[in-house]
Amino acid sequence: MSKFYARRRVSILAALTGLIASAALFNSPSASAALPTPVSATTARTYLASLTVATEDRTGYNRDLFPHWITQSGTCNTREVVLKRDGTNVVQDSACAATSGSWYSVYEGATWTAASDVDIDHLVPLAEAWDSGADSWTTSRRQSFANDLTRPQLIAVTDNVNQAKGDQDPATWMPSRTAYRCTYVRAWVQVKYYYGLSVDSAEKSALTSYLASC
Repeated sequence: MSKFYARRRVSILAALTGLIASAALFNSPSASAALPTPVSATTARTYLASLTVATEDRTGYNRDLFPHWITQSGTCNTREVVLKRDGTNVVQDSACAATSGSWYSVYEGATWTAASDVDIDHLVPLAEAWDSGADSWTTSRRQSFANDLTRPQLIAVTDNVNQAKGDQDPATWMPSRTAYRCTYVRAWVQVKYYYGLSVDSAEKSALTSYLASC
């Protein structure tokens, strides 16, 4: 083989290797992705205007009525899928448990390297959903809500922050990072709109105020 053809073969192989690497980059899931991007502020304002305003009623609420962390694929449940999605360099064992990685909590800006320090927040809390109309749903629909990976409803955040948030709506609790508040309220409204949930008057007032500055 002549030197010309040898160099040409090396060049072609290098180009093919680059193309394969690029394809892998675009087709592989990102380890540092966040929750699905919520609708725009304009769309969120339109959605909010159409939501029913109603007084909340928690009568009969029980967290077990929302089956959550169901199996999503193989041995991976919803929590493990979100930990992988929202983390960076996440390594999972054969049971899909995260054994290493790092997680940036967008609510307050902390970074954690142990999965045990991270909760998966239901952005619209389960109790809030119950108060807003989920009390009339089937168990199947409540399960879908509690494990929704398509809408901006699940996100990995600091466990203590998630526990402090509890079942509060934006009238009484918002992320301490002001830079994330617009994303948060857009996601909140999108989830409520998609599931046909109501808002109470204080909640709507707070959402309207935050969206006005988005």
